[in-house]
Amino acid sequence: MEKIVAATKNKGKIKEIDAITSQLGFSVIPRDEAGVPEEFDTDETGTTFEENSELKAVDIMKLTGMTAVADDSGLEVDALGGEPGVYSARYAGEEHNDQANRTLVLSKLEGVPFEKRTARFVCVVTLARPDGSKVVARGTVEGHIIEEERGTNGFGYDPIFMPEGYDRTFAEMTAEEKNGISHRANALKKLEEMLG
Repeated sequence: MEKIVAATKNKGKIKEIDAITSQLGFSVIPRDEAGVPEEFDTDETGTTFEENSELKAVDIMKLTGMTAVADDSGLEVDALGGEPGVYSARYAGEEHNDQANRTLVLSKLEGVPFEKRTARFVCVVTLARPDGSKVVARGTVEGHIIEEERGTNGFGYDPIFMPEGYDRTFAEMTAEEKNGISHRANALKKLEEMLG
């Protein structure tokens, strides 16, 4: 099984990526296990999920000399013109506060009827190899933003996002259920097809 380094420090993302990539013959190790200093952060200067995902994967690959996987993901809310988009993690400020981010989205959507609260989670996964080759895959999942938080599983915007065709939020689903339909799962499935 090939070991690849996860560029993220987000334990929730690492768990999700590993649960899916282990089926592809990859074993994901956290960046600290590969010797990446805790304080190291990639400057996410990209204006798209693709650009930021590639920046992170290439940085970690160069630092470790190992194949690295990075994702850049976020929420696009149609009624907010696609916000928070690439700024999803820091929508309410630089401290990356999930609760504050969710509260801000809900307050901006106050009074907007359910049918106009359409949104999608987007995930772009980049696999960067030491030989300079890169594989980039995008996955999405459509849904709606509900009016109040529900559920305690997951992370980020999961408690306010209800995927199309379901009556539960991502935060009300088990990890297995979410991993079967999520934007990250869809991106990783595409990655699998591209690597196959």
